[in-house]
Amino acid sequence: MKSFEQFLEIKAEVKEALENNKPVVALESTIISHGMPYPDNVKMAKKVEAIIKSEGAIPATIAIMDGKIKIGLTDEDLEILAKSNNVQKVSRRDLANVIANKSLGATTVASTMICAQMANIKFFVTGGIGGVHRGYETTLDVSADLEELSRTDVTVICAGAKAILDLPKTMEYLETKGVSVIGYQTEVLPAFYTRESDIRLRHFVNTDKELAEIVYTKEQLGLKNGLLVVNPIPKEDSLDSGYINSIIDNAINQSVQNGIKGKDVTPYLLKKIVEKTKGKSLKANLSLVYNNAKVGAKIAKAYNDIEK
Repeated sequence: MKSFEQFLEIKAEVKEALENNKPVVALESTIISHGMPYPDNVKMAKKVEAIIKSEGAIPATIAIMDGKIKIGLTDEDLEILAKSNNVQKVSRRDLANVIANKSLGATTVASTMICAQMANIKFFVTGGIGGVHRGYETTLDVSADLEELSRTDVTVICAGAKAILDLPKTMEYLETKGVSVIGYQTEVLPAFYTRESDIRLRHFVNTDKELAEIVYTKEQLGLKNGLLVVNPIPKEDSLDSGYINSIIDNAINQSVQNGIKGKDVTPYLLKKIVEKTKGKSLKANLSLVYNNAKVGAKIAKAYNDIEK
């Protein structure tokens, strides 16, 4: 047994799928604990899992509970995570501390990737990744998600980096780290709330089978970094870029004026954006998460068919 396996608690349904080579898709838990209020967070989490199952894959929501990395949550686990006020946001730097102290923790993109790799789960669906923050020149604020993508062998399906970030610098960082960014049915980088940005992608595909072939080939070549799949928000829920960017700029200025720093920046900005858009951004966020779940499950299933 590998030393880390003592800390893994894998839900029976997920364990059976892994042992029998069925497609499994990991899910983060920060979106549940820090992304939206109860009971909306539970409804969202259950709907995402249902979408993944409807596409023929098994969902595995990941969280830290009672000194264990839970790979797959029960309804009771989900309720605890969704209702508690003392849930820590866990990235790589926090993982050992939260497990050792048996604290309640929600996994970010970075720590979900780590835990998924421990459990041998190859695909992970989220809303958007972190990246290089605006004003990087003075703050040096870069999300740990980018570093994790450079060293952890998991394919991440998202709607791009969060729109509150510096997207050109985020793409430059990923290029420097050798992370391939592949557009799914898009030739330009989606900007989270909107389908398009002015950043053209070097690589893009039209089908889940094409994507699965790339993941399989990367694995056969022994390339151990992550792969980022960017999947645009559905057209009907995409927000106008001028409208949302104006609101984002205003929220960022307010965060600077109020001295918001570090890991508090993203939740502060997202909350402000929900308020200023009167909930439109939250509706868009839910839409893109559901869409990513559908696409992620299809890619996992297509990869599974290659392996067989």
